[in-house]
Order: sequence, then structure tokens, then C-alpha cells
Amino acid sequence: MIQLHQLTKTLSFPAPKHALYDPNGLLAYGGDLSVERLKCAYYNGIFPWFGEGEPILWWSPDPRGILSINDYAPSKSLQKLIRKGRFSVTINSDFQNVIEHCATVPRGGDGVWITDEMIDAYISLHEDGHAHSVEVWENEILVGGLYGVCVGQLFCGESMFHTVSNASKIAFHYLVEHLKHNGFRYIDTQLQNEHLKSLGVIEIPREQFLLTLEHCRDLPTPLAMWQQHKLTS
Repeated sequence: MIQLHQLTKTLSFPAPKHALYDPNGLLAYGGDLSVERLKCAYYNGIFPWFGEGEPILWWSPDPRGILSINDYAPSKSLQKLIRKGRFSVTINSDFQNVIEHCATVPRGGDGVWITDEMIDAYISLHEDGHAHSVEVWENEILVGGLYGVCVGQLFCGESMFHTVSNASKIAFHYLVEHLKHNGFRYIDTQLQNEHLKSLGVIEIPREQFLLTLEHCRDLPTPLAMWQQHKLTS
């Protein structure tokens, strides 16, 4: 009989190696979405993912989706779009608006997964300096963006959205360039899909990912890189 670990008031998590094979990566349930618990989770390669009406579920899948920043290669069509200068791109200018837009994106036809509770939790994590957003603007209207969590020199991508074609790809491109400029080497995408695969995301065993995380998570982050500013000229 499968027994899933239930979190208590303490911040500790079971080791990711104890996660279930089916569903892949389900590690624990319960606890809360406090800033300290979220920081502990990401530091150990764990993230929350649950739907409305479900208990808080914690995951560490195997394999893991990851992008080596040096392997990122934008398509020729995306490069052409960037050269046109149609969009302006900012960082940490409107985190709440980005996550609220991301909350409207369906979860594989099974409803949305960014609940009001999750929105509030990640806004708190952003205010604490650990969650960050990239915004894409057209004529001063937010048309795309993404958000995620920074753990040392690893960026853990959470979600992205677009209301006009390619706006999320623009956000991802400028995120990669920004991270590369500041010495980052990897983006954790949690899982891989066809869209992420086209951007250079590969799958690696969870054990290998955790070694990568261990190497990156205590590295210093430049103080100025997450200050609100414009990424486009």
C-alpha cells in the first residue's frame, strides 16, 4: 500500500528519492505555502502543484526538464521579430499582473493550477526577493510574460503566458540573455514539453538535476540583477 508523506508544521521535506513513480514525482502533501517553506522546497528541488479544492501537493519528478543556457538557440523567425523592436521587455515591473495572467492558462485541459492561494504565496515570495517576473509590452499593454523562483544561480521557471503570438517566447529569450549575462548556467523547467524542447530543454535524471542544484543553489547572485528595470534598449 502506498503511503504518502504528510507535512507537519516543521519545514523539512522527505528526500526527493522517496517520490512516487506514479504519479511521477509526487512526494508529499499538506503543510502550507509560507515563504520559508517555499524557499526550503525549491532549495531541495521540490515544488508545489495542485488544483482548486485539492490539498497542497509537493513534487520532484524524474526525469527533470532543464535548459543549459549555452544550448539555447532562438529560431530565425524569433530573431527577426526581436530585431523589429515591436515589444519592450521589463523585469520585475508587474509581478502580480504576470502571475494573474498565468493563472488563466489551462493545465493540460484539466483546469487551471495557479489558485488564489498560490498567487498570494508567490506574491509574498516575490516581495521577499525570491520570485521574479519578466514582462513583455506592446504599446504599453502587457501581452506576455513569465515568472519563476531564483535559487542561488539556478532559475526555476514556473509559468508563462501570451495574449499575442510569440510574446512568451520573447519573455523567455530575454530571461535567458539576462541570466547568461549574470553568470547563470541553467533554467529548471520542471518538466519538458514540445514547446520547451524546441527551445533547447532536455530531460535529465532527477539525481543529476539534484547535483546541479547543489552546485548552483549557494552561489551568490548579483544584487542589481533583479531590480526593476528594462531589458530592451
